[in-house]
Amino acid sequence: MSPRSASVNEELRRRSRERLLQAAVELVSERGYEATTLGAIADRAGSARGLVSYYFPGKRQLVQSAVHRLMHRTLEESLEREPRTEDGRERMARAVDAILGLARDRTVLMRQHMAGLLQAEGFVQCPEQRRLAELLRDTVTRHGSPDVDSDYPMLRSLLMGSVYAMVLPNAGMPLTPLRAELFARYRLDWEQGVPPDTEAPDGSCDSDFSRFFATGRPAADQPTPADAPHDVDAPQAIDQSK
Repeated sequence: MSPRSASVNEELRRRSRERLLQAAVELVSERGYEATTLGAIADRAGSARGLVSYYFPGKRQLVQSAVHRLMHRTLEESLEREPRTEDGRERMARAVDAILGLARDRTVLMRQHMAGLLQAEGFVQCPEQRRLAELLRDTVTRHGSPDVDSDYPMLRSLLMGSVYAMVLPNAGMPLTPLRAELFARYRLDWEQGVPPDTEAPDGSCDSDFSRFFATGRPAADQPTPADAPHDVDAPQAIDQSK
């Protein structure tokens, strides 16, 4: 059998990482952060357990990257949905609704995410976090900000504060008053974005995360020395209980 090309190996590595990200959000949503182990994530992803450490230094970094992926893809999907628009106020409304909607629909996951941000490492600098930042900065720019460098972190902080208020155990605020406060601040009309009263009355939430992760699995996608260092599968490579 001839060796795989560099481009094929790169695609296999990308798909392996995607499956780990998807498995992380699924398991944390189902079980919570503490009950989710790296071993369980690897098993759900169909990856060799030691391979996790090749992509992520630990569970916190993996989970934070996975949630940032879910956030930026949800935001991207909302901003670009039909009818597409370049109107800055409508795009700001869609951005607010996308993030608050995640807090409402993925409460366990977003609660664990907020708790993680309060740990010593804070934000994990990863491609997913950078893409989320790019989308929010672009939203601020299109909204007409004269000082994006100041207004972007303000929007980020306001959204984080609203998410925290919604996911706080036993004292969470409902979406509607927080949305009203943000809409007033950014001079948005209530009918813009996705008003709460236009959504399904049962409040159901799709549990299928697959559209947010490019996790197609060709038959050849198996961990090999080309995918990771030779010793990555060694038992001592990672503590699967954390």
